[in-house]
Amino acid sequence: MKRRADLQASLRGIAYMIAAGALVNTNDSVAKWLTADYPVGEIMCVRSLFILIPVMLFAWRFGGWNALRVRRPAGQFLRAVMQTASAAFFITGLGFLPLADNIALTLAGPLFITALASPLLGERVGWRRWMAVGVGFAGIVLMFRPIGEAMRWAALLPVGAALAGAFRDIVTRRISTTESSISMLFHSTLFITLAGLSTGLFGWRPLTVADVGLMALSGFFLGGAQYLMIEAFRYAEAAVVAPFRYSQMVWGVLLGFVVFGDLPDRWLISGAALVISSGLYILHWEARR
Repeated sequence: MKRRADLQASLRGIAYMIAAGALVNTNDSVAKWLTADYPVGEIMCVRSLFILIPVMLFAWRFGGWNALRVRRPAGQFLRAVMQTASAAFFITGLGFLPLADNIALTLAGPLFITALASPLLGERVGWRRWMAVGVGFAGIVLMFRPIGEAMRWAALLPVGAALAGAFRDIVTRRISTTESSISMLFHSTLFITLAGLSTGLFGWRPLTVADVGLMALSGFFLGGAQYLMIEAFRYAEAAVVAPFRYSQMVWGVLLGFVVFGDLPDRWLISGAALVISSGLYILHWEARR
């Protein structure tokens, strides 16, 4: 009976993670659409205002104002800075690269976490995981299209987003013993809102009613995705649900084709395959440990 309940919980967690990937990539599609007309800071600010609405609802459900309490302000601040940098790099990259390319390059996040775990967290990273990291970084090089055409320096933007996201996750790991998930999500979102608002000094474009609606939709999608990810890890072990984050690549390709008419080329497919394979191997090895 217990095994059946555990299986049902794991399947529920997997379903939440896949649904979260779909919402994240739908949000990415909306953000890419908006980058043609609006500055990155404006998109970040307005979208984050609408993310705060579902976040406040989550806070109300998971303990009210006590759930938002900050016990380690320095850690919360550093996490918020890394989250803001990751969002800024990613949204800027959407203006230069196809959706699937942007998403594929950010999948390097687990590789950066593994590479940084030893110097920043004091974790032992064995030769197998170092080999997997090397294979994954070879995949990133492939996605840069180093042969037959000029290297796409715009690809550094999603890679920067992945690196900033890795630092954010490492900080999260350090402060998660005292800070709640909702507290970290709320304060990071608030920081992004204020950081985006500060860019208004450099000029914003007047918003149309339709685009405000799109930004609201994007915010609700992203807030909903964050909630589903939290719930996924609540129902199942990380080793079970984490690999299904890579379903974002599938959603990215589908939405990129349907919305923007983009299809991945051989460089992207080959590089993404190496990055995903190495990431899955790292997850598998950590699960065995």
